[in-house]
Amino acid sequence: MENQKYSQEKIDIFWNTFLEKTNRSKTTKYLDIFHFELTKKLANELLRLVLIGQKKATASSLWAYELEGDEIPKVGDLSIVTDWEGVPQCVIETTKITIIPFSDITFETCKREGEDDTLESWRAGHIRYFKKEGNEMGYEFNDDMPVVFEDFEVVYKV
Repeated sequence: MENQKYSQEKIDIFWNTFLEKTNRSKTTKYLDIFHFELTKKLANELLRLVLIGQKKATASSLWAYELEGDEIPKVGDLSIVTDWEGVPQCVIETTKITIIPFSDITFETCKREGEDDTLESWRAGHIRYFKKEGNEMGYEFNDDMPVVFEDFEVVYKV
């Protein structure tokens, strides 16, 4: 979901600095600009986990992508992660995409998100998130809902 709070000027400066410092072509594009979660506290905490290298994956509803008409990330895609206020903090590169029913996600998979110590706590947090997102977007969470599980690595941070 694209963050509408960001300043395009700040994003452009951040992106151009990233391209210059990583010796990438000026024509390199990013897929998305976003922050994690639906609250300031959780968005900034998950960003912190990304920046320290603990969070290396994220899970999203396939239905949310479809309802928004957004492109599903592919291996090699770059995205800008912001804090809650929309200030760019890092660039991530997608390293793996798995689409899997929510009920089939194991602790081996979800622990890559770096957020939870058990499958049960991961499930509880993500059910809460998907129910709230679903209410806002017009889908209804269920255990068979397809999840886009995206592994990534940070390729640049401020």
